[in-house]
Amino acid sequence: MSQEAAEPKLSFEEAALRSGLITQRKYERVCELAKTKDPEIIAATLVKSGVMTHYQAAQLKAGRTKLTLGPYLITDWIGQGGMGQVFKAVHKVMGRVCAVKVLPLEKSTPQSRDSFMREIRVQAELDHPSVVRAYDAGVDGSVHYLVTEYVPGTDLRRLVRNHGPLSQSDTASIIAQVARGLQYAHQIGLVHRDIKPGNILVTNDGVAKLSDIGLATWAHSMDADPRAGKIVGTADYLSPEQIQNPRGVGPASDIYSLGCTTYYAVTGKVPFPGGDARSKCRRHCEQTPWHPRKFAPELSEDFVDTIADMMEKDVNRRISTAIEVAERMEPFASGVESISQPFERQAWMPPPPPHEPVPRELAEVAGANASDSESVPAMMPVPLDPEMPPTVRGSRRWSTIVWTIAIVGPFLVVAGFLVGYATASGMFAK
Repeated sequence: MSQEAAEPKLSFEEAALRSGLITQRKYERVCELAKTKDPEIIAATLVKSGVMTHYQAAQLKAGRTKLTLGPYLITDWIGQGGMGQVFKAVHKVMGRVCAVKVLPLEKSTPQSRDSFMREIRVQAELDHPSVVRAYDAGVDGSVHYLVTEYVPGTDLRRLVRNHGPLSQSDTASIIAQVARGLQYAHQIGLVHRDIKPGNILVTNDGVAKLSDIGLATWAHSMDADPRAGKIVGTADYLSPEQIQNPRGVGPASDIYSLGCTTYYAVTGKVPFPGGDARSKCRRHCEQTPWHPRKFAPELSEDFVDTIADMMEKDVNRRISTAIEVAERMEPFASGVESISQPFERQAWMPPPPPHEPVPRELAEVAGANASDSESVPAMMPVPLDPEMPPTVRGSRRWSTIVWTIAIVGPFLVVAGFLVGYATASGMFAK
């Protein structure tokens, strides 16, 4: 337990003054104008006037006063990443808004610190408009942090979960942008290894950026990676070769995962819903998913073929480069309309700043630690009926046999009835 947590809880006024967000004189002036010292009313007034954010006010009401990391002032909580929490912050001198990823104290082991520093070095190598850029890194006390550009909007997973499947053109534009960023990473020798909707950030005007390079590895130095030989990634988007031979991952593995991500974007479903991580891995290796037009009949055949070529189980038959994915997607991207964002944040208490451990219940809500390479964390997709029959094995692309019977079957029955009637009535008699 931290020293601050062991002390008696501070009042809102005491916490606000100690945080440095407001001076004694200004605080008294606000109380005078509001004609009250009620902390709830004063907090709401300070938020409305722009002196502090909702997140900061909530932390101060909880008696927390440490809202900085080095030269960065924390203004909001963004979410939980694979390596730790992500906060929105602003540089106190430059005024630049950014995202700060921190390694929580409860996860600060020698191995996790090494992985976190490795992520910082990997991200520092990247400079592409479709990849989240790193700005800075540092240590504040015992807290390690990475500063990256702030991308306003939401991630693709939340976008689909909150607004439903995207149109073909919107999806094509987003995936084409990400593919170009992925091509850049592949050209400098990086393999991401965890391409998924949650790692694609989308702004309100349709700009997409690839994030969370923490699981990436240099293709030419796999043996130096402490996770070499272990399955790393998210079960809903793992390529068959990642499962069968983790040391054999390469750019094609990212393309398969990007294909699964495209499938999710246009259907709102993961390729293999239901079951645990082990079941999903087996189905990636042995089965084919439902045809995308089962869920989105308006998709063009060429677009569906592109997804299928990205999701080929045989690496030799799969699209081999990310730039080819971009080139095949771009003709479908006729322009992305404004996307309704951001999603509504639920009204629960946001987690504390990084100098305090996250309560267990909040950590569970945020999700499992995706960097735990001993396990394969599963996504939280929009579930289908868990009793849905398994897809047909042996089909090159989709569960075509089941899909074809479902569409053509009724027409065959009607045709058979008409022929039988015509024969019985002598219509074909000479």
